[in-house]
Amino acid sequence: MVTCPHGFNTLKNEYPQLGGEYEVIHYTQLLSQLVAEGKLKTTSEGSMRITYHDSCFLGRHNHIYEAPRKVLTAAGAQIIEIKKSRENGFCCGAGGGRMWLEEEVAEGNKRINMVRTEQLLEPKPECIATNCPFCMTMIDDGLKEAGVNETIKVMDVGEFLWKNLQKKETPKES
Repeated sequence: MVTCPHGFNTLKNEYPQLGGEYEVIHYTQLLSQLVAEGKLKTTSEGSMRITYHDSCFLGRHNHIYEAPRKVLTAAGAQIIEIKKSRENGFCCGAGGGRMWLEEEVAEGNKRINMVRTEQLLEPKPECIATNCPFCMTMIDDGLKEAGVNETIKVMDVGEFLWKNLQKKETPKES
């Protein structure tokens, strides 16, 4: 099990070329299975309006779209699908190495992460969710640049689930 879509893609699709044959699953697939089996129970209280960012390496490269959405929905999310999602998703910029660049943008243009953040903010969500630590950083930077990071947060799918799990009652001692 891997938490990074980039690592998922490498282990699943590139290691076999070097003789490495492994069963590889992304953590959202495992969480989706555990929720479906009733092993993770959510509160599902309320319905938070969120937009979901499909990371390139989980989505377009490996065609995993439903598992993260099932986890989010089970945890109380009302997912607002945007035009550039699923197979038509738009990169946050990190996969192209832009995460580590001091990028100078030509006048009249925007950084990739800012374009993506604006797309995710367009339907006025309460939260943005993603499944990749690199995407999370890029979108968080976009929220800061847009000046909305105090009111809208970017959350990992697992983090969103964690905040909406049913808490077990601890038995009180008599």
